[in-house]
Amino acid sequence: MNENEGDRKVKVLINDLLAERQMSLRELARLSGIEPSNLSNLANGKRQKIYLEHIERIADALDIDDISRILKLSRNV
Repeated sequence: MNENEGDRKVKVLINDLLAERQMSLRELARLSGIEPSNLSNLANGKRQKIYLEHIERIADALDIDDISRILKLSRNV
């Protein structure tokens, strides 16, 4: 492991996806069955763990087949 590998962070692109679809967080919560507070924490990077089941539910709710539309790997600078 090199010294920069720990500087990466997975970002969940919920806010971007909702803006594209003109959808509210509450509507996504209703469609996905995920609590609005959990979605908000994911959207704002406040979660240390990201559950694959949540990503799958978000993808299903938004009719997304490509997980790269939901997740982004970025470097902390």
